[in-house]
Amino acid sequence: MSNREPLLEIKNLHTGFDIDGKTYHAVKDVSFDVKPKEVVCVVGESGCGKSVMSLSIMDLLPKHNGKIDKGQILYKGKDLVPLNTKEMNKIRGKDISMIFQEPMTALNPVLTIGFQMDEVLVNHTKIPKEEIRKKSVSLLNQVGISRAEQIVHEYPHQLSGGMRQRVMIAMAIACQPQLLIADEPTTALDVTVQAQILELIGKIQDEVGMAVLLITHDLGVVAEMADRVVVMYAGQVVEQSNVDNIFYNPKHPYTKSLLSSIPRMEEEVEVLNTIKGIVPSLKNMPEAGCRFVDRCPEAMPECRKITPRLGETEKDHSVRCILYDASHPDKAEVQS
Repeated sequence: MSNREPLLEIKNLHTGFDIDGKTYHAVKDVSFDVKPKEVVCVVGESGCGKSVMSLSIMDLLPKHNGKIDKGQILYKGKDLVPLNTKEMNKIRGKDISMIFQEPMTALNPVLTIGFQMDEVLVNHTKIPKEEIRKKSVSLLNQVGISRAEQIVHEYPHQLSGGMRQRVMIAMAIACQPQLLIADEPTTALDVTVQAQILELIGKIQDEVGMAVLLITHDLGVVAEMADRVVVMYAGQVVEQSNVDNIFYNPKHPYTKSLLSSIPRMEEEVEVLNTIKGIVPSLKNMPEAGCRFVDRCPEAMPECRKITPRLGETEKDHSVRCILYDASHPDKAEVQS
């Protein structure tokens, strides 16, 4: 596979949840790709559908009510959506790994760290049984855990948040995956540990040569890590481009609002900029028009009638806003 061909390609993904007999879409018409060795950051407020999108890729949606209604998730050209659990188990953890948002709930509290590390290697590698524990210790050392020989005998509750996150990273890279999905990997960690975890992910990415899909709401993380950025709002991609365009040439009003809310050291202000209102809940997503209309500082009456589609405004820069596509009727749906 060349570096120009996407490693992961998401096409028109619709992920919904059945609630009270009706399907509500937390992810609607999401499309983007990740190329080999690339870092793509998905950014947006809580409730924008970022984590649901990542769970869709990994086939980890709640079985009782979560489902992919429409779209494709192509890994090396193969659609993962129709695969059964057994087929996905061969890919999940080996070719595509994930670091979850909260390691205390992702790690099994009643099993030792060593048992959980060993399990990954037993399931996905052909390492001889007698060498498995040595490999687990080596992986823990690789992620900066100094007393790995003792840690393998301990339980998750005996470790700090930063240490647990390092264990999660060690498990995720155990089989040298080609794609690592990191869902808010620094949430609930102090600033110093956050920096260490991000540095560690960057270092391992360089060493292993994997692509990274990093999900975050922290624009500082995006600036430091990203090659390309996907901005999500209310289950949809509203803008995507390279990191320089997003920070220095943002087009969507939501992206501009996110950037304006970042505190700047050179400015003395008494009140920080905020985005008024909240992300609409799953049951209250507008059927027509722009989903950002009630919070948008540039909203027009047409924004409640026209449902904008994600269109390319210039090379490698796409925006979902009628400010950029209203003059192209084929790129917008006018709702009656």
